Amino acid sequence: MTRSEPQTEAYDLLVLGSGEAGKYIAWNEAASGRRTALIERRYIGGSCPNIACLPSKNIIYSASVAHLAGQAAQFGLHPAEPGVEMETVRGRKRTMVDGLIKVHEGRFARTGVELIRGEGRFSGPRTIEVALDGGGVRVLTAEHVVISTGSRASIDPIPGLVESAPLTHVEALELGVVPAKLVVLGGGYVGLELAQAFRRLGSEVTIVDRNQRLLSRVDEDVAEAVTRSFLREGIELVTGARVTQVEGRTGEQVVLYLEGGQGTPRVSGTHLLVATGRIPNTQGIGLEAAGVALTAAGFVQVDECLRTTAEGVFAVGDCAGSPHFTHVAFDDHRVVRETLAGRRRVTTGRLVPSCLFVDPELAQIGLSETEARKTNTPYRLLKLPMASVLRAVTTGHTEGFLKALVGVDDDRILGFTALGSSAGEMMATVQLAMSAGLPYTALRDSIFAHPTYSEGLVYLFSAAPTRVV
Repeated sequence: MTRSEPQTEAYDLLVLGSGEAGKYIAWNEAASGRRTALIERRYIGGSCPNIACLPSKNIIYSASVAHLAGQAAQFGLHPAEPGVEMETVRGRKRTMVDGLIKVHEGRFARTGVELIRGEGRFSGPRTIEVALDGGGVRVLTAEHVVISTGSRASIDPIPGLVESAPLTHVEALELGVVPAKLVVLGGGYVGLELAQAFRRLGSEVTIVDRNQRLLSRVDEDVAEAVTRSFLREGIELVTGARVTQVEGRTGEQVVLYLEGGQGTPRVSGTHLLVATGRIPNTQGIGLEAAGVALTAAGFVQVDECLRTTAEGVFAVGDCAGSPHFTHVAFDDHRVVRETLAGRRRVTTGRLVPSCLFVDPELAQIGLSETEARKTNTPYRLLKLPMASVLRAVTTGHTEGFLKALVGVDDDRILGFTALGSSAGEMMATVQLAMSAGLPYTALRDSIFAHPTYSEGLVYLFSAAPTRVV
């Protein structure tokens, strides 16, 4: 007796992966009356609420509380014996994640999206075969399909690295103990955020980076300020170093052998965290059967409306090569939503903000000085130390600075960088002005509440611009 093939089920829209863009597209289309199904193999809601953005910021906040407690005497407080219970820190994070998952499940139910748990892969044009978590197979087809499979941490092919069972951000956020000595491989956003957090939770921390300085793509004055902050907290930095071999096992003892690194031949620790980049989740999902082409870097090939090379198929978020930010993926959902509605919205020319959640916080929008120089874009520079922001004076968070680039021939704001407390919140105000095409004088002449961090924007834009050729 032969087993019959599963019958193909027809939908208006299928979404593969429940990341930021995919879930919002599904919710929107289902709420509009279209028969919609979303396939998710593991993390309901995608990486952000489960293993990335929100959990990491939860841990980072716990670390900042621990750091502040260590300074309690400066505020006239004398707390009990210091110490961090990592299981409690992890439990707080898990409670938040559980709550977020319930919120997502509720929204899937309310909007009418059919949430299918299982492993999906294309078996033909606009057709996905799902190996269900509970057993069995379903075959689904739709007029439109959205690929929203995200990305994952990359592990370089360094001898002994895989065998050392290194942590990625996923495992690091699940630690129930404070590593005695943590080695962080990678000096980018993920590596820096977690390095500082674990240092504040009690770990000895060493960062190893292949570049000559941390944050190699940001302005030099920004990178230098962040570096000073990390060194002041006792974080060891080894830059310009290439790892040639890894020995040992994470959780016990691990040794990294280096070339370069200012003559440092090796670095050792009890735990190794790898944060050297991300790769798209585009392999093993049958894209060739769907007629979906990839770029040379392995991302799904898309146009400015996020349409792939296959008729009726879109790709969004990290897997489509969009900037790896949840807020960009959210905007990707808007692009696809408008395209499905017959209106035009594109990914080109987007004003993309970024925020690094270290202390002091780093927020950037628009053109940096480095980019302006590379493109020969003339600008006027405005710069203000955070020590001149009165709100920062009241809190004692005076480290860092604000700076802005404005046009030479007009008063347009070309770019803005904030390194300091509440940097991301200040950036949002500047971004709104830039999006609206307002001159910098609109912020200069505004009345902001006193004393707030945003009031610092008045001080910044009141500074006499210096012309830089």
